[in-house]
Amino acid sequence: MDLTRFELTPNGKWALLELARPAELNVLDETALAELDLILDKLEAERIKVVVITGQGRAFAAGADVSTMAQYDAKTAEEFSRFGNGVFQKIEDHPAIFIAAVNGFTLGGGCELALACDFRFASTKASFGQPEINLGIIPGFGGTQRLPRIIGPAKAKEWILTGRRYSAEEAHEVGLVSRVVEPDHLLAETKAFAEELVTKSGPILALAKRAINSSVGMGGEDIPLEANLFGQCFATRDGPEGLKAFLEKRSPNFEDR
Repeated sequence: MDLTRFELTPNGKWALLELARPAELNVLDETALAELDLILDKLEAERIKVVVITGQGRAFAAGADVSTMAQYDAKTAEEFSRFGNGVFQKIEDHPAIFIAAVNGFTLGGGCELALACDFRFASTKASFGQPEINLGIIPGFGGTQRLPRIIGPAKAKEWILTGRRYSAEEAHEVGLVSRVVEPDHLLAETKAFAEELVTKSGPILALAKRAINSSVGMGGEDIPLEANLFGQCFATRDGPEGLKAFLEKRSPNFEDR
């Protein structure tokens, strides 16, 4: 498999999956989503039990590709959201257990990728956020659905409606992160946890994951609504203005329409 956005390293029954464009802060563009979709199929075919996802460089993933999104209309935006949502839903529904080793910036679509994983271990240098509101849009890869389930509706509204950035310790306090460790120990501790899990039965891990997800309504039934609302952002004046302002490195001039 020829990969340009990821590096995949099998380790017996578990695998290390790295977002591999550190110069671009591991931005999630359409190519990255398409590669991830294929990788997920490969991991299932090879019966990998556990997957550790991390980012190379100083970011886990800094979000989706704003320069491309700035060209979208409402229909294209909804299609992009549906595609990204579908890929992230495959992680949630996947028989493997996914552990996000969050090493740095984890924003927007990058935060949503971490949300789709089963566990999140964070470096003390990691930061989290859903800053889409500052761009005149909303999260489009499942953030409005998964974040409330994990940290509760009130806290999720605070995160999404303010667009603030939160430290690893703050993310741990609200239950988003399982462990916070020093940067030099992040991968070692995450790998040790992966190696503990692979001693269990693969089919039983998958069944347990499926049972737990069903108990908290993580079936993706509200994902199409989020994609539609994400698309509607691009039919407003403020959505395109927010994206353009971000690219031009200025404050947006929102007109409330």
